Amino acid sequence: MLIKNYKLVLLLLLCPAILHAQIQVKNLLVEQQSHPIGVATDKPRFSWQLVSDERGVMQTAYEIIVASSKSNIDKSLGDVWSSGKIASSESILIPFKGSGLVPNRYYYSKVKVYTNKGKTVWSKPVFFTLGFLNSDDWKAKWIGYDKAFPWDSISQWSRLSARYFRKEFSTEKRIKKAFVNIVGLGMYELRINGAIIGDQVLAPAPTDYRKSVLSNTFDVTEHIAEGLNAIGVVLGNGRFFTMRQDYKPYKINNFGFPKLLFQLDILYQDGSKKRIISDDSWRFTADGPIRTNNEYDGEEYDANKELGNWASTGYNDATWLKPDVVEAPQGKPMPQPNQPMKIMQRIQPRAISKLKDDVYILDMGQNFSGWLQIKVKGKKDDRVRMRFAESLQPDGSLYLANLRDAKVTDVYTLKGDGLEQWHPAFVYHGFRYVEISGWPGVPDISDFEGHMVYDQMQTAGHLETSDSTINQILHNAWWGIASNYKGMPVDCPQRNERQPWLGDRAQGAYGESFLFNNASLYAKWLDDIEAAQTPEGAIPDVAPAFWNYYSDNITWPGTYILVADMLYHQFGDRQSIISHYPSMKKWMLYMKDKYMQQFILTKDKYGDWCVPPEDLKMIKSQDSTRTTKGALLATAYYYKLLELMQKFAALSGQKNDIAVYTTLRANIKKAFNRQFFDESTASYDNGTVTANLLPLYFEMVPQNKRQSVFDNIIRRLEQDHMHISTGVIGTQWLMRGLTNNGRSDAALRLAANRTYPSWGYMIENGATTIWELWNGNTANPQMNSQNHIMLLGDLLIWMFERLGGIKSAQPAFKTIEMKPVFGAGLKHSKAAYQSPYGTIKSNWTYKEGKIEWDIEVPANCDAVIHLPAKNVATVKESGAAVKNGADISLLTYENGVAVFKLGSGHYHFTN
Repeated sequence: MLIKNYKLVLLLLLCPAILHAQIQVKNLLVEQQSHPIGVATDKPRFSWQLVSDERGVMQTAYEIIVASSKSNIDKSLGDVWSSGKIASSESILIPFKGSGLVPNRYYYSKVKVYTNKGKTVWSKPVFFTLGFLNSDDWKAKWIGYDKAFPWDSISQWSRLSARYFRKEFSTEKRIKKAFVNIVGLGMYELRINGAIIGDQVLAPAPTDYRKSVLSNTFDVTEHIAEGLNAIGVVLGNGRFFTMRQDYKPYKINNFGFPKLLFQLDILYQDGSKKRIISDDSWRFTADGPIRTNNEYDGEEYDANKELGNWASTGYNDATWLKPDVVEAPQGKPMPQPNQPMKIMQRIQPRAISKLKDDVYILDMGQNFSGWLQIKVKGKKDDRVRMRFAESLQPDGSLYLANLRDAKVTDVYTLKGDGLEQWHPAFVYHGFRYVEISGWPGVPDISDFEGHMVYDQMQTAGHLETSDSTINQILHNAWWGIASNYKGMPVDCPQRNERQPWLGDRAQGAYGESFLFNNASLYAKWLDDIEAAQTPEGAIPDVAPAFWNYYSDNITWPGTYILVADMLYHQFGDRQSIISHYPSMKKWMLYMKDKYMQQFILTKDKYGDWCVPPEDLKMIKSQDSTRTTKGALLATAYYYKLLELMQKFAALSGQKNDIAVYTTLRANIKKAFNRQFFDESTASYDNGTVTANLLPLYFEMVPQNKRQSVFDNIIRRLEQDHMHISTGVIGTQWLMRGLTNNGRSDAALRLAANRTYPSWGYMIENGATTIWELWNGNTANPQMNSQNHIMLLGDLLIWMFERLGGIKSAQPAFKTIEMKPVFGAGLKHSKAAYQSPYGTIKSNWTYKEGKIEWDIEVPANCDAVIHLPAKNVATVKESGAAVKNGADISLLTYENGVAVFKLGSGHYHFTN
């Protein structure tokens, strides 16, 4: 894995060896142990977890050492850096404070922790190495061929075959270490002596290639032989050679033909070195088996064109061409800061049926993104054609209208020498159904396997409730979110779009963090957003800026600030805020100076996007009573973002900015209420749920009118028969807004509805992911992706924080707020979350006012729990009356709720 200096870099989990048996610690883990391994900073950060069955375990100090060799770390000699004993309870993202780290060298580290219950011994060592951080590290040259071949096509539907590069070289001595650093644009596969290096796919992660290109680092020591060796690299097109060439150039950015930067550094046992670089001594061909590869249109593979052992020694490449030394991309090479994409799950098909003649429909049983692997036996030149779709038409054929002009077709041409197995290398599809044609014989479901591809990351959260609709929504959300993690968060995986829209993830990223450990992905995305900022300060609607959409909204670009806040709140990543604060401030000033008039922000383009329309055939509502004024949205959001900027200024040490933000907020609040608030009706503007909800949630409503404004929200929901009436903007705050104001029952009813418009309506109509539109089964196919996540709003946040009862009260869950909505209609909830400090669990049952609640708080954390009770005396923990002590203390008892503070450990409460 490749990491930047303001990202989560190393996760060190303490080893089982301990001084006190009651404190157990997890096995050592390095987050980037899998290839590629290069750390993207010379200031890595370290994290670790303590695990104990004993209650009230808190870290009091730690000591980290970094050594230059395994022997030194085994002797506990930190010859590179020693933190010394630091009195602190911090165990998340502790920065390396030494100097002199260099690439192509292993460093070893371990940690000793002191607690209020005793100390651990040194953890088992972990190792890491650096990627190429500086331009001077690169001695290689960019090589490629900036032309098409006769069988290629450069057009609106581009066809460009993969390029195959190879190089042979010899080693003369015994090898100690060998490292590869590579940038393969648009995508690459690396082979050494015939073996594929690493298990990453679709690498590297996409960027705006005019700003940066990402390198990967591999330890290839075991793959280098003494004597003759061969390197092979295949280049696919990816986002670099754009899917639509010379098409809408005012909108779609193009970057050039595929190109390669490669460097192999070998360290011999005697201390001498050898270096192999990309230059014009390599050989290449484009006349190989991958005849075209295009993310929108698919991949075509002709097995008759296979090149044999082309990545092994002794291969005859006399007919291959000499590559050109080509112009470098505008973007600077830098190590990839986020986890690579991998095949994360293998999916067996549910059924296959004959449609007509030799056409079959394969049902995977689940909408997802990735590709189909086939096993096929037939004659030479048999052509198997596969088209992909999310749903079927009434006659059983593929529904393709919602894919726009994406051809979504893979073709495999057989060589006819027995059982052949294949899947594409440089494309992915969003699909549940596959149309199979040209299959030799009769296909069987055992001939196919789905490969789900997304960024390597842990599933962090689990939630199961007594409501089957909520459980299915969670299932659909998981599959939709995972499907759209592609080195950046994209909007959809199936049609000719697949763009990283900011507005989709404003609160979405926060909710997603309860299901996935998505810290490195979103920290990388902040880089993409910053790179897309114009010199004047504008931030686009899409980043990386593959599309030139700079419409100067507040609600879409404001995601930049909201995601940074999520990274701090959920993962304790303060450095992302510090690093990006200047760019955020620049954007805030840009929007203020350009669009603020008398403290009202006048610029908005998208409005409350995707309000449920009044007609099931519509995409957008045309009823003005259902839509919310853009100036209201923009001004309310700007006010909220100023609140976050106040916090960011404090965290960044920019204290002089705080007073400026405070004064501006006060003026905006006055102007906002003066322009939009009708005191006589206690309603904002035309009274939509969104118009009233935003100022209520953002605390812009006069205190004496808050209840009246909330009553208007409930009244409007009741008019809609307790169904969703908000679009993308309003839904980001809806479920928490209802619950925070005492109507968790209303939130639960919205979540559990199965009639239009609702999340349950999607399920009722066969959805296995989340739709783009509330009426995605009937709306115009121009915009009805069946695998989008933007309509989730704050639903996942609400589910985990208020149904599960797991909420971060201090960054990274150092203190956990546990305040489930008992009695709102659920009988039980079972939640677990892998926080940066360890596993949090909250399992409760509710029956006729009686609560049983099992809680697990990780070591080095505490929790504040809210438990309804007739009085404090009726509360029992593990069958005994609760007494104030070191592990449990009563904070308050008000309005029938006992509030306790817990130390770490396992608890069983009843009321």
